Amino acid sequence: MSHGRLDFTADLPRKRMGAGLLLTDPDERVLLVEPVYKAEWELPGGCVEADESPYQAALRECREELSLEVTPGRLLVVDWVPARDGRTEGIMVVYDGGTLHPDAQERIVVPPGELKGWAWSDPPQARQRLRPLLARRITQALHARADGVSYYLEDGVRVA
Repeated sequence: MSHGRLDFTADLPRKRMGAGLLLTDPDERVLLVEPVYKAEWELPGGCVEADESPYQAALRECREELSLEVTPGRLLVVDWVPARDGRTEGIMVVYDGGTLHPDAQERIVVPPGELKGWAWSDPPQARQRLRPLLARRITQALHARADGVSYYLEDGVRVA
């Protein structure tokens, strides 16, 4: 007689998950990447794959997108994003990637099939390049970094 247990979590709802890094230069400009597959700019990062932690996803995505080995720091924000046209609801996390100094910046190489390029962006430039949701998320991540805390967001708006 088998006493195997069924996985009761197998039929529970699933959410998509993404992880990114907040990287800045010494002037506090944010590093943004320009994907080839959509019009909007993004933070370095991407989808958390099956059996991968968000932290490991942030490490992997930074390596894949920028050819940089960056050790993520603390968690800055967790952002629940409601479903919208063409996308399911999801959980997005942003880790502190620290400050990149000129020697690290010189080592950045972007994969041509994935990114058009990257750029440092001050707040007005970031608002021009980003969807409003991502602009809100990055603003809150910068506040969390400065305040030494982590924030919980919903649709880019701080809840706690």
